[in-house]
Amino acid sequence: MKWVMPGRSYRWLWMALTIVLLFTFTGEAYASSSPQPKKRKPAGMSWVKMHKQFPDSFILNGSRNSKRIALTFDDAPDPRFTPQILDALASYDVCATFFIVGSRAVQHPAMVRRIHREGHIIGNHSYNHAVLSKLKPREFHTQIWRTDAIVSRIIGYHPRFVRPPYGEMLPEQVAWSRKSGYTVVNWDVDSVDWKNNPSSGIILHNIKRTLQPGSIVLQHAGGGYGQDLTGTIEALPVLISQLRKKGYKFVTLPELLNQPADKMK
Repeated sequence: MKWVMPGRSYRWLWMALTIVLLFTFTGEAYASSSPQPKKRKPAGMSWVKMHKQFPDSFILNGSRNSKRIALTFDDAPDPRFTPQILDALASYDVCATFFIVGSRAVQHPAMVRRIHREGHIIGNHSYNHAVLSKLKPREFHTQIWRTDAIVSRIIGYHPRFVRPPYGEMLPEQVAWSRKSGYTVVNWDVDSVDWKNNPSSGIILHNIKRTLQPGSIVLQHAGGGYGQDLTGTIEALPVLISQLRKKGYKFVTLPELLNQPADKMK
C-alpha cells in the first residue's frame, strides 16, 4: 500500500487537536495538585485504635490536665489566605502550627519563611495533598521525604510533625514514620472550615462543640479551587478572645506534646 502524506488541512486539524488535548491534560494536572475538600475517607483502622497501637507516634490530643490547646492550620502556604491568618495571630500574640504542602512551599518560599520567622511551628502535609493510605510504600515515602527536603532548605530544620491529608494513614505507614523520626498528628476538634465555605459563626460553633483541655484544633490556611476561608480568618479574633476569658492558653504542638519541632533533635 502506498503511504500518502496528509494534506495541509489535515495537518492543521491534527495540530489543533494536539493543542486542545495539551490544555486539557494541563488543566487536569493543575486541579489534581490543589488540595481538595477534606472530607474524611475511611481508613483501615480507626484513629482511636491507631493511637493505642502507637501512643507516642499517632497523636490526636495533648494532656487533658491543663487548659492548653493548639491551633493547627493545614494546606499552607496560600497567598489568598495565609498572610491574613498570620496577621490575625500576630495581633493576638498567638503562635500556631502550620502543616505545609511541599508543592506550595516551592511556589511560595517567602511565605514559609514568614511563618517560621513569626514563631510558628511548621509540619509536613505531603508534597501534593495525596491520599497517603492509597499509595504504594515508595510513593508514600517520596511524599514525606520530598516535602521534608523542601521545607528544611527554606527554614533550616526537618519537621518532626506529619499530618496526612484527610487524616488518613495506614498502620504500616505510621510504623515507618515512627522509625524515621516523625510523629503523626491529627486532631480531636474539626472546625469544618473546609466544607461549603462556612461563616465565622458556624466555625466557632464547630470548634466549641468538642473543645476541651489538650485539644488540637484543625483549621486551614490554604484551600483548593473555589474554597473561601474568610470565615476562618474572621473567627480567629473571636475564638482567641473568648477562650482566653475562659482560661485557655494557646500553645504550639511542641509545647503541647513535649516533643521538639525538629526531628533531628
